[in-house]
Amino acid sequence: MSKRAAVLCGAVAVVAASLTAGPAEAGTPRAAEPFHAAKPAWRKCGTDDYPTLQCASVEVPLDHSAPAGRTITLALSRVPHTAKTYQGPLLVNPGGPGGSGLTLAGFVASSLPKKVAAQYDVIGFDPRGVGASEPALDCAPDHFAAVRPDSVPTSPEVERANLRRAKSFAEACGRKYGDLLPHLHTGAAVRDMDVIRRALGAQKINYFGYSYGTYLGTVYAKVFPQRVRRLVLDSVVDPTEVWYDANLNQDHAFNDRHRAFMDWVAKYDTTYRLGTDPEKIEAKWYAMRADLKKHPAGGKVGAAELEDTYIPGGYYNGYWPYLAEAFSSYVNDGDAEPLIEAYENFGANDAAGDNGYSVYTAVECRDASWPRDWRQWRKDNWEAYERAPFMTWNNAWYNAPCAFWPTESLRPERIANSKLSSALLFQATHDAATPYQGGATVHRLLSRSSLVVESGSGNHGITLSGNACLDRHLAAYLADGTVPRGRHGEADAVCAALPDPKPLTSKAAPSTARGSTLHGLLGPRG
Repeated sequence: MSKRAAVLCGAVAVVAASLTAGPAEAGTPRAAEPFHAAKPAWRKCGTDDYPTLQCASVEVPLDHSAPAGRTITLALSRVPHTAKTYQGPLLVNPGGPGGSGLTLAGFVASSLPKKVAAQYDVIGFDPRGVGASEPALDCAPDHFAAVRPDSVPTSPEVERANLRRAKSFAEACGRKYGDLLPHLHTGAAVRDMDVIRRALGAQKINYFGYSYGTYLGTVYAKVFPQRVRRLVLDSVVDPTEVWYDANLNQDHAFNDRHRAFMDWVAKYDTTYRLGTDPEKIEAKWYAMRADLKKHPAGGKVGAAELEDTYIPGGYYNGYWPYLAEAFSSYVNDGDAEPLIEAYENFGANDAAGDNGYSVYTAVECRDASWPRDWRQWRKDNWEAYERAPFMTWNNAWYNAPCAFWPTESLRPERIANSKLSSALLFQATHDAATPYQGGATVHRLLSRSSLVVESGSGNHGITLSGNACLDRHLAAYLADGTVPRGRHGEADAVCAALPDPKPLTSKAAPSTARGSTLHGLLGPRG
């Protein structure tokens, strides 16, 4: 989620005969004249944080099975190599689907050891439909404008209101982008990546993806195994669950992380004055939710918006001190201003969020089958809610447009791969957005992969976030291909989690530490 997760079809868009027909089978691209990939014209676009960043664009076919037809434009970024030893392009992706990768290139290049980063052209890109790529999707501006209906459909009226929102979003996408939606899926993005490879003049690419970016990377590796040199996957999507089951499993994992946050708050009762019993603290949180349902704070933060605000805490515990301050101020002092500020920092959508959500929905709804009968959604989500109330219905409505999506669904690619020489996977044991089992599953499916586990951590996106143990394995692999081969259960190496954060010592703005910076770059809900 933050928003969350990902899938794939084959390498070519295949449209089924009707909504009631079975999904198209993913497979090898049809033979066609290769698309001419023009060399990018790089220009300076550096920022204060990333002064050597360069930008360019590349055209790709809208439909890769018809390369002579309409083209669209992808935005690229680059931090060029500076070392005499050159290891080729390193494509990076922040997840989503719907996340912009342009700034991520600067972050990765500046966060890796200088000697390692200098050997690569670190390449960021906005996938089709995203950000600076053209056309960029925005199906329904202000779809998340406050105050939304309560996410928990405790009455038929509330359920109908949320269904109207979901259906109207799907219909708006169909009206505005009916010609594009059949071509927005992971398989098309994978073919785009290969056009980027050819435009860069590279025989092979190196790849580093977070969250949904791990799925994008494994699918590229399955379709083009001969084109992969090194493959790094951080916070790994389970390819056997895309996407409906993955979201239901997330609900339970995010509920566990929310309770871990309650445990953390209980340790600091002298700071937050919310008690020392996590269950009683959780009851106060749900009482706050009930109050905001009746009286939205500042006309902005109702029950649904409160969930939006606290869901990012399930991705990254560095946000916990700010969220705890807002919680405490509201409950103990009747002061809603810190909560409104937290919503604006962590939960509110802007134009980039509208774009990210539009692409997230377009890709996930196209990538894999979703129930088209709302009764199935109702049954499954009420069952999940009984054990995991924190995010279940918020997540259901986030994905509900897929019940009404105007395109057929494709079948996910089977990513099992014995042709790669290596791959390096990173996974936290308590990750909520991409639960641990995803990393273990992909480790089994990629026969020559190595799995590095951050034990005891619940963060999502764990490399380049301050854990020196993880980053040593990443740097060694990118430097010369070295991977751990020890056996620690399923893992080849285990790193201890970083300590949990401490309460704030001042009323500071949200942290600009490496972990916080990375999590600001990760894509919508993953």
